[in-house]
Amino acid sequence: MSYWKILGFLFLIPLGYVIGCIVYAKVTYYDPPMVELIYSNEKAPVIQQDSFSAMIWNIGYAGLGAEADFFYDGGKMMNPEEKVVNEYFDGIVNSIEDTALDFILLQEVDSHSKRSYYLDQVSFIKAQVHKSNPFSHFAFNYKVNYIPQPWTEPMGKVNSGLLSLAKFEPYKVERHQLPGHFGFPKQLFFLRRCLLIQYFKLANGKDLVAINVHNSAYDDSGKLKKEEMKYLKSILDTEDKKGNYIICGGDWNQCPPDFKYNALANGKEGDYFQTNVEPLTDGGKWIYDATTATNRKNNKPYIADKTFITIIDFFWLSKNIEASTCNGVDIGFKYSDHQPVKINFRLK
Repeated sequence: MSYWKILGFLFLIPLGYVIGCIVYAKVTYYDPPMVELIYSNEKAPVIQQDSFSAMIWNIGYAGLGAEADFFYDGGKMMNPEEKVVNEYFDGIVNSIEDTALDFILLQEVDSHSKRSYYLDQVSFIKAQVHKSNPFSHFAFNYKVNYIPQPWTEPMGKVNSGLLSLAKFEPYKVERHQLPGHFGFPKQLFFLRRCLLIQYFKLANGKDLVAINVHNSAYDDSGKLKKEEMKYLKSILDTEDKKGNYIICGGDWNQCPPDFKYNALANGKEGDYFQTNVEPLTDGGKWIYDATTATNRKNNKPYIADKTFITIIDFFWLSKNIEASTCNGVDIGFKYSDHQPVKINFRLK
């Protein structure tokens, strides 16, 4: 065999691999309906109380604790060793178990993913908090059978999404597919962003609507987030006109309005940037703890007072809800690249 034939053959192997990955991803592409009914029970009991507590937390699939970096964010790591992932996950579960809350809205919870060593985090968390939060619902927003990147250590299979846990039984739960996606072929290997919406009956005949949010990342132009927020606004407007009570929270991948993205950074790694969310339904309120960071830059392991930190995890409440407290929980990003935020709120 000639020198050029050998080179051609060697070139065809990686090319065939790339083409094969794209074809396989296209054939197995996760393409859910725009609105998917996850749970329904019209006989669900009416909630009698008017004061509640809630927490949001992007748990980073227990793979992005303080010692980790991430290749998508400029780091080198796909995920830590299994022992470390298990330690992060134990810390996450213990932190959740230690809270006595009416609503818990989690993001980046894995279910049989290579990056978290195929641990069914969804089922485990559900089982651990069942006594205090017996009603739990999950929606995929990342479902890809094989991700070939990084090339030296492919991420492989990813099944992940939003997990909402509640003390009360909802009468309806829906997954709403958010509009927009990256261009081909990138879209085949990235998240299918969604909203997870729970509807609860109240004694006054209205609904309490709890919305779990996780907006797009790696969206440099901001185009995807704008499309997602426009869709969310349409839902908020509809529910607001009905007089329903809405609590919406999670990882927005944007800073709160009027919050300077580097306000907590004090000059640390100031090349990082986040856009701010735009106004939503009239009268609604953005609720966050301006003193506690909820997200850290992921290009290197976390170092206090050196790693860039900001706020992208917070709540939006409709005008008929009043928040009495909002506190970020500073755990030094020990278990995730995000930190929890807790609120207490009351229906007016």
